[in-house]
Amino acid sequence: MSASEKDLRRWAEALAGVARTGLAFTESQFERERYEEILHIAGDIKVTADDGRDGALDRDGHVVEWMKELGEGVAGYVTPKVAVGAAVVNDEGKLLLIQRADSGVWLYPTGWCDVGYSAPEVVVKEVLEETGIEVEPVRLIGVLDGLRLGVSRVPLYSLVFLCRAVGGVLKPHELECLDAGWFFRDELPADTLGSERWAPEIFAIIDGEERDVFYDDLRRPVWRGEK
Repeated sequence: MSASEKDLRRWAEALAGVARTGLAFTESQFERERYEEILHIAGDIKVTADDGRDGALDRDGHVVEWMKELGEGVAGYVTPKVAVGAAVVNDEGKLLLIQRADSGVWLYPTGWCDVGYSAPEVVVKEVLEETGIEVEPVRLIGVLDGLRLGVSRVPLYSLVFLCRAVGGVLKPHELECLDAGWFFRDELPADTLGSERWAPEIFAIIDGEERDVFYDDLRRPVWRGEK
């Protein structure tokens, strides 16, 4: 079975994370050389994953970018970034989606978590900025790995919040969105990203079902795909 682009990217970032964390803690020149070699291997994998993508870096370009983020000790321990997603529902039971300007795919509003904001505060800010809709966070409903879901090219955990639309006028941000709209379950655009993973959970909650927070299933072994 051939590896998917998503798996290749995940493996590359995982190897690069191990190597950068090792570089952050080691004082041995011998070990530094081994970790730097691992970074170059990760770069080769990343190049394969990005084959054909406009603006893709070569192997050394990826290594340079990874090394820029290198810290020392705990500050250099590589962890996923944190982002938020907003499952915004209106009074009709429709879900708010945006068509992302960077990729053209449809997805619920998302954004990086800003320092100084709580996660729910970032949700409110991002939805308003991207769509013009004012929301009230209801509760956390999901925690997803962005690399595994295929929504990100960098390691991230996305905290998905159920939100209630409370005001505003739908006006997609001209730089971040190509379009935006409200959709029932059977109206999702064909190129909605990762909907097979999150849409059943979100619409079950919209329908009033009692659901716990959803998250990625455990894989055994972790590195052999989705099973």
